[in-house]
Amino acid sequence: MSPLKFFGSTAVVSAKSAALMLVLVAGLLPPGGMAQPGPATGAGLPVGSGPGIHSPNSPFAPLSQRTDVLPWSLLTDVKPHLVNKRLLPVFPAAVQALNDKTKRIQGFMMPLEPGEKHTHFLLTSVPLTCSFCTPGGPESMVEVYTKSAIKYTMEAVVVEGKLQVLSDDPFGLYYRMSDGVAVK
Repeated sequence: MSPLKFFGSTAVVSAKSAALMLVLVAGLLPPGGMAQPGPATGAGLPVGSGPGIHSPNSPFAPLSQRTDVLPWSLLTDVKPHLVNKRLLPVFPAAVQALNDKTKRIQGFMMPLEPGEKHTHFLLTSVPLTCSFCTPGGPESMVEVYTKSAIKYTMEAVVVEGKLQVLSDDPFGLYYRMSDGVAVK
């Protein structure tokens, strides 16, 4: 554990937690505030919000259509709501019904630490285009904890595990998967 200065306060956090906070803050708190409307971010959405856009210039193919995984269109169907100066997610009933259920999700690995294999990473709806940016908002990523390490790849992966729908996560996440396993 190490001390971390965060908005003027000092907190003691693990290296993984610090990495996760930095990744999320970098994408969710743009220096210029609101993004201008446009195809990269959507109409007037703040940078780091929305389902993410797969760049046509990306060297990686978009996710293939699969019927055995949760569609990102369902997971990204979330509306933020301002509560006590915090944006909290409001999930539709179909998303709330996924809580504590074993589900499969297809996406791109976003490691939180260096290394070849990972048991803790973010799974995102679109591939990373910048190592310092999130590919979309919190609705476009799932924090994943796996039973055994998964080798990092830049190609799409499918992970199966117990999905939690998070209504008030301290890191601003909307989804977490535990006991994950890689699926072919």
